[in-house]
Amino acid sequence: MSLQFIGIDPDTEEGESPTVWIDQESHEFVFQGWRPDSELQQQCEAFQVPGHAIGIPDHEAVVRIPARMVDMIREACDAIERPASPHVG
Repeated sequence: MSLQFIGIDPDTEEGESPTVWIDQESHEFVFQGWRPDSELQQQCEAFQVPGHAIGIPDHEAVVRIPARMVDMIREACDAIERPASPHVG
């Protein structure tokens, strides 16, 4: 996995750290965020999208990311579209 750190929320308290990474190899975004409260979790689990089952599969999770991190998410979008730098070894 070629995980590239993009940024961490500078406004979080110690011990909390919403974070953004990208995986250049798999072309995926990786987010660390807060777990939703039970009300939000229930809303997400009940949300219906045509063609998809209701609920959240066991291998997926809902996380909350503060909107103040939008610049980091944009940076991640730009970075994932760039070719990965070759590893020098």
